[in-house]
Amino acid sequence: MNQAIQFPDREEWNAQLLAVCFPVLVSGMQLTCAIKGDSLAQRFGGETPAQWLAAFREHRWDLEEEAEQQIRAQQEDDQGWLWLS
Repeated sequence: MNQAIQFPDREEWNAQLLAVCFPVLVSGMQLTCAIKGDSLAQRFGGETPAQWLAAFREHRWDLEEEAEQQIRAQQEDDQGWLWLS
C-alpha cells in the first residue's frame, strides 16, 4: 500500500475527550488521531493537560511513527479516528 502520510502541526487538547487530538493527511484525506492524557502521563509523566500537550510535542516523532504504523495496518475506528494507547 503506497500512501502519502503527513502530520500537520495542529495538535490540541480536547477537554471533552481528555485527549490530545492531532490531524493526519493520508493520500489527501484527513483522519484524526488521538491519545488520552492518561496514556501520555503513563508514558512521559505530567499531571495537567498543558503538561501532556508539551509531552506530546516533545515526543511527536515517536507518536507520529506509531500512528503511521496503525494507519498502514488500517486500525481506524468506525468514525475514522485512530487512537494511540
